[in-house]
Amino acid sequence: MTLIEETALRSEMLPTLQALPPRRPLSSPADSARVRWERTGPERYVVRDGADVLGYIDIVGAVFVVMAGARYDRATEVMQTLVFDNAIAALTGEADAVSRRRFRRRDRAS
Repeated sequence: MTLIEETALRSEMLPTLQALPPRRPLSSPADSARVRWERTGPERYVVRDGADVLGYIDIVGAVFVVMAGARYDRATEVMQTLVFDNAIAALTGEADAVSRRRFRRRDRAS
């Protein structure tokens, strides 16, 4: 690939990259919040419910990879998303409630 072709390719990709959600999520909720998260490395968050670890969120490129489990080395991947709030919801069980509401809306529409 020539330098001109590479520059043209980067120019085509720029609008797509700018349309992605922000990569740095808001800081963890107030101390009184039940579910909290903290950054444990440049590309990893740990999500806790009180003292219990619910799981981990890895940042891989533009994707948040959600891993459920108290120990990282035994955690299981449960979701990949572009939205940090959806990653948190997957670990707290709120994702199931959101999915059920979506299916109910579809059933009513048909």
